[in-house]
Amino acid sequence: MAIRVHRSLLPLVVLLILSGALSAGALRFDLLSGHTKCISDDIKVGAMAVGKYQVVEPEGSSQLPDSHRISLRVTSPYGNSLHYSEHVQSGNFAFTSSEAGDYLACFWAPDHRPPSTITFEFDWRSGVSAKDWSAVAKKGQVDIMELELKKLEDTIKSIHEEMFYLREREGEMQILNGRTNSRMAWLSFLSLGICLSVAGLQLWHLKNFFERKKLL
Repeated sequence: MAIRVHRSLLPLVVLLILSGALSAGALRFDLLSGHTKCISDDIKVGAMAVGKYQVVEPEGSSQLPDSHRISLRVTSPYGNSLHYSEHVQSGNFAFTSSEAGDYLACFWAPDHRPPSTITFEFDWRSGVSAKDWSAVAKKGQVDIMELELKKLEDTIKSIHEEMFYLREREGEMQILNGRTNSRMAWLSFLSLGICLSVAGLQLWHLKNFFERKKLL
């Protein structure tokens, strides 16, 4: 299977591969009890997303205290709930996006006195990085080189789809900017008309006032 990469796409391929390598591990966050921390990810329609989270044991402790539990809710850009778990120490979720935009994963911890800090790890992947390549290799019985070529092919497809997605978003933003500019122009004319009307009423009132006082 021959794969040709256009020169203009090479920097994008390199950046995507590097970003995938950097995001291979889970990110670690600190959450103060009684507070909420939200993490967002811009996902296009039809992309698969998977996530894993786990509370980290405090330093100097051999096991997790019962107070070290978190809750999580994952919502779509339109507010639809995709995953919810309450007072847990670990968990995972998976979904296929039906809406394009920012998906939110909000963690919160119950309030404690005195306040405590809960550290947790969160690994959230979408698109090509969410695919289980080890399962693909076992299922298809492919060698390492063919597996890397499959990864590269999916990466290029993902870049191509991402470019079209960004182009659509750019078009939507241009339409929104045009509508906003048009509304601001009408608002400016309306404000100018109101100011001129008020100034005219003030002049008419002053003229009548001076005429009644026989100052004119």
